[in-house]
Amino acid sequence: MKLKQLLAWGLVLSALTPAKTMAWQGEVVVETPNTQLLLTAWEGGDLRESYYGDKSATLRELRDAGSELSFEALPAFGSVGATHLPALQVQHMDGDQNLEMQVVDYSKADNGRAVVHTFTMQDKLMPVTVKLFYKAYKHVDVIETWTEITHQEKKAITLKRFDSGHLVLRQGDVWVTHLHGNWASEAGPTQEPLTQGVKTIRNSDGARNSHLDAPELMLSLDGKPQELTGRTIGMALCWSGNFELRMNTISHKEHHIYAGIDPTASEYVLDPKQPFETPHLALAYSNEGMSGVSRIFHDWARKEGMLHRGMQTGDILLNSWEGIYLDVTEEKVIKMMDDIASFGGELFVLDDGWFGNKYPRKVDNSSLGDWVVDKQKLPNGIKALTDAARQRNIKFGIWIEPEMTNTTSELFEQHPDWVLQRPGRDLRKGRGGTQVVLDLTNPKVQDFVFGVVDNLMTQYPEIAYIKWDANASIENYGSSYLPRQKQSNIYVDYHLGLLKVLKRVREKYPNLVIQDCASGGGRANYGLLPYFDEFWVSDNTDALQRVYMQYGTSLFFPANAMAQHINHVPYWNTGKRVIPVKFRCDVAMSGRLGIELQPKDMTQEERQQCTTCFADYKQLRPIIQTGNLYRLLSPYDRKGVSSLLYADDAKNHAVLFVYKIENFYDQPLPRLRLAGLNPTKTYTLTERNIRVGEKACKLDGKQFTGRFLMDVGIEVPLWEDYASRVFELK
Repeated sequence: MKLKQLLAWGLVLSALTPAKTMAWQGEVVVETPNTQLLLTAWEGGDLRESYYGDKSATLRELRDAGSELSFEALPAFGSVGATHLPALQVQHMDGDQNLEMQVVDYSKADNGRAVVHTFTMQDKLMPVTVKLFYKAYKHVDVIETWTEITHQEKKAITLKRFDSGHLVLRQGDVWVTHLHGNWASEAGPTQEPLTQGVKTIRNSDGARNSHLDAPELMLSLDGKPQELTGRTIGMALCWSGNFELRMNTISHKEHHIYAGIDPTASEYVLDPKQPFETPHLALAYSNEGMSGVSRIFHDWARKEGMLHRGMQTGDILLNSWEGIYLDVTEEKVIKMMDDIASFGGELFVLDDGWFGNKYPRKVDNSSLGDWVVDKQKLPNGIKALTDAARQRNIKFGIWIEPEMTNTTSELFEQHPDWVLQRPGRDLRKGRGGTQVVLDLTNPKVQDFVFGVVDNLMTQYPEIAYIKWDANASIENYGSSYLPRQKQSNIYVDYHLGLLKVLKRVREKYPNLVIQDCASGGGRANYGLLPYFDEFWVSDNTDALQRVYMQYGTSLFFPANAMAQHINHVPYWNTGKRVIPVKFRCDVAMSGRLGIELQPKDMTQEERQQCTTCFADYKQLRPIIQTGNLYRLLSPYDRKGVSSLLYADDAKNHAVLFVYKIENFYDQPLPRLRLAGLNPTKTYTLTERNIRVGEKACKLDGKQFTGRFLMDVGIEVPLWEDYASRVFELK
């Protein structure tokens, strides 16, 4: 409908606005069950954003209190003051870089699960159209926002900045929590106050965007972040490529938050009439602290399709990588199947090392792209392995890395133009000194990558699980497919090509379980998760470090998306440290449980503990993987203990994890106060995964009211180094 029709749908006329400057204003409320975003569409003018938070405010009250911020919802270069950063900037065909956007249309559509608000804006001079969308979910407190840009100029224009969204907040004691890490040390939270000036968080890996900095953050509006209390906003950019999150705190009482694709080397050349849609930016608000925002994101992921697995739970698996690495043989693989079946496991995954004909995959410097079975290692092929798995009543999975190739491969020999490369320059190579990235801007390469999955599933339909890896950055900035004038589209078009492939895979194989792996947690993002069932949190499975990494990852991602495996000790990256098998089991149990070692090398104690762990986990799995998370004690608070709890929606059933992560003589440990329970109900505690050879602790079988557990708390026995406990509460 046209803007003058806004009055017809019951919007309020503002008597406070002088008639000489504005005849009327149309107010739009974008709302979820408990939150709202308040917008104003000005006649013949721009779209303005005034408030985001709970439903305790109206625009009239904000104006009366002098608290209305009223800033451009999508600030464009050429229409905002020099002190403000633009969210949108284009270069027109004549070189002009200005945009003056005015709203010309508004519509609202209800699809049953969400309401989508669409504002159409046009530049006052040039034929450039920007649609700004807000999608408000009806059953979860998430609002997504994104833009679609089109134009009808005679020649291509260049998108110099194209953020997905912008949020303006009242300046105050606002802290930001963002995730930083590296390979094998992912997802460490950094917490700091927003001070004057510009703070930028970005990632420029090209192929992966969750190593180093991640595309999510939380904003705590009431000072230093708290887990269970305080007004908190969460933001997640649903994109798998380079990104940039910017926070601009200026002297006019505002924090401006921007999120979008990083424009560095990514100025996008857009042809006439070609639509360009930016990634979705997901927003969540809670007055129950960081855990409150986490629960909203987890609920959104599982129930609204951001996680392909949804509310389903994942199987207990054994992955072959840290057990045999590339030394794959049929005998070793089948023996590992025997072991995982004997523990009560449900799935065996054959990792790297099974493929290659002319160039067998004996080390990691060859064969990627040649997805044929190495008959020297597996003389009876994959079919013998799927048969063996079925005979042992377990499922079978396999590893691939379809976006990459090695220069030592038949694929590269046949199609050297299929890799991203800089014309006239030497190839920069990654892992093994030979790994390069395929050019997914090319439709032929997209067909090939889809064919890797399609051929495997056609030949071996019993494959139940695929581990999809990506172990390389984009080091060669050049495409043989894209024309010269569109080389700057590479970083964006690579990921748009990847999405096309994944959509094809999911359309044909909707029930195939696929893990998203990228040198560990390099692709833990909501841009790809709708096409995957889970992701590999980290290549580092050391249980102590996993307590920290899994805590950070849980800020935004649900437990059934987080693959967590029991490892061997001593571990490759922690010297001579030996962590008890019970601690290793208890840490891995808090997500999707698996095992990553050579079972034949396990001690009898380790085998018994894993068997107990698997049996208990099967009973607790629905609560752990799909329950509501309450982080009780952060490992980063240095209190010697870390703890988390999962509870069902009815607050009848919960699982509590407690880990002792620091060890000192006469160490004072905190009394543990729980959360997420019903204060009027009485709960019975049952200890699970009891250490082999020991009895349950003194809390086993005791009953407490929810009020006591949350207000007073319990003293959890944690006497030894790396002590840990798991309790079921009913």
